[in-house]
Amino acid sequence: MLRMSLLLARGRLGALVAIVCAVLGGSAFLTATGVLAESGLRSHLPVERLAGADVVVAARQSVAQDEDLPEPLPERAAVPARLVASLGALPGVASAIGDVSLPAAVVGPGGAVVGAGDPRTAGHGWSSRTLPGPGSLHGTPPAGPGDVALDAATAARAGVRPGDRVTVVAAGRRNGYRVSAVVGGPAGVYFDDAVAASLAGRDAGPKRGTVDLVALRAAPGTDPGALAARVRSALRADGRGDLTVAAGGARGDVEQPGGMTGRALLFALAGSIAGVVLMIVGFVVAGALSVAIAGQRRDLALLRAVGATPRQVRRLIATQTGVIALFPLPFGVALGYVLAGRFGGMLAGHGVLPGRLPLSWSPLPGLAAVLLLSAVVRVSALAAAFRTSRMPATEAVAESRAEPRTPSAVRTRIGLLLIAGAMTLGAVPLFLRTAEATVATGSASLLAVIGLGLAGPSLVRRGSGALLRRLPPRTSPATWLAVGNGHGYALRVGGAVTALGMAVAFTLSYALTQTTLMTATTHQARAATHADVAVTAPALGGVPANLAGEIRTAPGVAAVVPVGTTTVLWPHREDGANAVAAYRALVTGPDTPAVLDLGRRDGDLRRLSGATIAVSRTTAFARGAEVGDRVTVLLGDGTRATAEIVATYDRSLGFGDVVVSRDLAAGHTTTGLADRLLVRAAPGRAEVVRRSLAALTAREPGVRAGDARGAIEKAPTPPEVWVNVVVLAVLLGYVLLAVANRLAAAAAQRRDEFTALRLIGATPRQIVGMVRREAALVAAAAVGAGVALSAVPLALLGAGFLGRPWAAGPIWLLPAAAATVALIAWLATELPVRGALRAAPANVLAQRS
Repeated sequence: MLRMSLLLARGRLGALVAIVCAVLGGSAFLTATGVLAESGLRSHLPVERLAGADVVVAARQSVAQDEDLPEPLPERAAVPARLVASLGALPGVASAIGDVSLPAAVVGPGGAVVGAGDPRTAGHGWSSRTLPGPGSLHGTPPAGPGDVALDAATAARAGVRPGDRVTVVAAGRRNGYRVSAVVGGPAGVYFDDAVAASLAGRDAGPKRGTVDLVALRAAPGTDPGALAARVRSALRADGRGDLTVAAGGARGDVEQPGGMTGRALLFALAGSIAGVVLMIVGFVVAGALSVAIAGQRRDLALLRAVGATPRQVRRLIATQTGVIALFPLPFGVALGYVLAGRFGGMLAGHGVLPGRLPLSWSPLPGLAAVLLLSAVVRVSALAAAFRTSRMPATEAVAESRAEPRTPSAVRTRIGLLLIAGAMTLGAVPLFLRTAEATVATGSASLLAVIGLGLAGPSLVRRGSGALLRRLPPRTSPATWLAVGNGHGYALRVGGAVTALGMAVAFTLSYALTQTTLMTATTHQARAATHADVAVTAPALGGVPANLAGEIRTAPGVAAVVPVGTTTVLWPHREDGANAVAAYRALVTGPDTPAVLDLGRRDGDLRRLSGATIAVSRTTAFARGAEVGDRVTVLLGDGTRATAEIVATYDRSLGFGDVVVSRDLAAGHTTTGLADRLLVRAAPGRAEVVRRSLAALTAREPGVRAGDARGAIEKAPTPPEVWVNVVVLAVLLGYVLLAVANRLAAAAAQRRDEFTALRLIGATPRQIVGMVRREAALVAAAAVGAGVALSAVPLALLGAGFLGRPWAAGPIWLLPAAAATVALIAWLATELPVRGALRAAPANVLAQRS
């Protein structure tokens, strides 16, 4: 069977190259996706600041769900400070340290802010200094509220030594301190433990009597794993089995809660593109195999004529394609690991993932890609050989001299139903104006492309037949033959149209969906913002707490509203299972209407104080809630709270689906500071306010003031958009390369057709002219199909999000896609045809005899 399979494949080099390219690219994509998925499950941030601790106890930074992965919590959750003493008394514990983090930044020469790590968590108590491990110490520990210790790198940039004075902005408060010590180790600003607790709000308020985590050092001779098990038992006995006990590499995730968010995002990203990748890989591989098997119809028909059973024919084809696919698989898998590394670096470079979150490398993604692609190849080969293998021997021999001409009626009906369903699915943005609703637009295009793959041959046959009947009498023979070939060989032409149309549809749908969402978000945010100036302080970890009061006294200021962002999780039941929905949330108060018009639908945003929230209209509908209801939500640090819904609103794209009162969010965010201050000027005083705030912020290190609406227009492109663009570009490159190989293989297999034309008097120039017209018809049909399949979903998206029946995006995208498709169709057909025409007709007939 193997020998016969290889003999059949001999002489089909073009088709084999198409299969090899399809399998090579497919295995690379599947491996890269597998690496991302595995990294989302198993990767850990490297341990740095907690390297000197053997076991770390912290609150869980995720919420479990019954039938889904845990939902990460973006805000640092606290643990009771009493655990420091109780865990420190366990056998095998040498020491226990309660770590507290707070926003801190050092002001250097000239008022410039000197970074000391992440400004949101750079400050710590002195007892945390040894958590990274032994380090140098020059000076004495901070002894009171006027002392501070700095790491060596920060002290050098600030130009200070022990005994010097330095300005530090800690927890939004600017004060002068004496540098009592300079220490070695990671960047950080260290205060006296009592001072750090006070600055971090651990001596009063919602976080009173808590620490961020408890770090334990094992006594000499104690195994960290055994100590971790002992700690878990003690916590369960204390009724705190909900806490996380981390040892080894898991300490990195506890050190930075963003690591958990990054891992969840990595897994979600892999999951979101996996379906598209699988569909495209299966589509491309099946297309390449159909071309290869079509070139062997005569040989397969002869095998049927001499007694081969349908099952034997299918086994022969499956064996042949399996052997061919084995050669590129190792190279594709290796390329996939390289591709995953580059993609991970790009995600970190654009801020989508923490820069220090490593990818997990193991043979499992490569093995999974090999198994999955082998199954795709086998199923595609069996499907491509099914018709020929089941035909009666005499009919198979008769049809082997020409390609099948009649598309399946059942296949056509299913394809048309899928296209109709896709258009219906595209209407979702008319009713749900949320970022999640845009998924329906991409899904509609994907479903429509599948429908085109099924109904494409029939549509091509009908369209080319209608064109053929309307050709004027003086049409050139080359044009007449090109249109006639499209009508007579609809299965071949339909496959090419579908493949190229898929590239056009994906390009338009996925790119314009992103740009439309960005445009709608910008329009909503700009329309809602009534503030004139936005004051921010990212280098300080948040806006200083006293700045709002100072700005209110500035000339011409009518209102100052501190706002922040967090995440709210909404527990609910889904199909009988416990689940949570995560919503981006705005933190503000009853003064919000003075600077923001969120498009109130019901209720009153001026009641936004105490335990209250407002929700977008779509979220209220999804959760079955309305104004006046009291609902249970989880705040960003996992704290369960019962809040009253006081209002619903429309403009959720620019501000999130939930608005939380400052009172409710107080003590449940990592920094406790506002992200920005929105300042509104009195009528006619905007320029006065801008000048006043420019002078004020010039005196405040790290504080910036800018036009509130201009900042919306100049907002950087969201990193997820770049991710989608890169993924789309790489996938389209793979599709176009595979389609080009497929078209080239199909053209090279038409030698008999070209020989017959030359024998009846056609010149090579006339045949090349015919092929050019065929390529033009294929390109035009592909562009038309791609535009048609994406136009309706995009029009519905534009109507729902922008109030107009077209999407927002670059106008050059369509002509660029059309030009690329036309170039691919021309090169992939004309070049192999010119090669086929080099042989004399007599030689071609001799080879076929």
